[in-house]
Amino acid sequence: MLSLAEYRKKPKMLADFLPWAALVAPGVVLNKDGSFQRTARFRGPDLDSATPAELVATTVRLNNALRRLGSAWAIFVEASRVAAQHYPESQFPDAVSALVDAERRAQFEQEGTHFESAYYLTLLWLPPSEEVSRADSWIYEGRSRASGVDARDLLRGFIDRTDRVLQLVEGFMPEAVWLSDSETLTYLHSTISTRRHQVRVPETPMHLDAMLADEPLAGGLEPRLGNAHLRTSPSSASRQPRFRESSTSSTGSHSRTDGRRVRSASTRPKRPGCSPGSADSGSPNASRSWRSSKR
Repeated sequence: MLSLAEYRKKPKMLADFLPWAALVAPGVVLNKDGSFQRTARFRGPDLDSATPAELVATTVRLNNALRRLGSAWAIFVEASRVAAQHYPESQFPDAVSALVDAERRAQFEQEGTHFESAYYLTLLWLPPSEEVSRADSWIYEGRSRASGVDARDLLRGFIDRTDRVLQLVEGFMPEAVWLSDSETLTYLHSTISTRRHQVRVPETPMHLDAMLADEPLAGGLEPRLGNAHLRTSPSSASRQPRFRESSTSSTGSHSRTDGRRVRSASTRPKRPGCSPGSADSGSPNASRSWRSSKR
């Protein structure tokens, strides 16, 4: 596809780092590198109450569904926890049911913050380059040798394969459905913003990166998205244990925070039979001190 880079060559805003380009089919996003992605909302079975045999069966069926994708595919799974702001309004046919619901409403408002769980499965596929597709047409029989690659055929193939994968997942998931255009934009917006609201599909669903990014991203040692601080994991270099030495013990060793003990070079005796700070090199106590510290 055509390059969607801005006039500046170095990324400067959050939109420059986002991969989304346009909506090309219901729920299908075309990325800047030419890949397609599609997101589904699902709800899995209750694994806490499942038997070991049911866990194995669910794992096998999920593995059989995802192993059909092959290479050039990526799978993203997200579990989001959104705060439940309001208790839903309902109409009841009798007073008893209304009293029960009123008691639940009071309990909901007294316990504090409540959350709603949502699970999303995103499938991404990067089509082969034109050179690879042209080479395949010369190797395999029955393929057209016309120059160029039909983008519509690639899109239809992506939709067909993802539909078959979701049909297999529906066999053991209580709920599994593709997101619509509006739901897809709302989900993508929730991944890069702390503001939770619905996103309407524009008349021309193009340049999704600039349309969905509504908060600035600040990097550095304390990254922030808008006014919210981002939690980051330490790098491998900072994970190395830092040792803090304590006071020197009577045996001439230093204690470390990791539980090990090492000898200090400044208190190591020069020869056997002479303990640190001992004037009598031939005393039996000095030799015992040397042997104990040597062990």
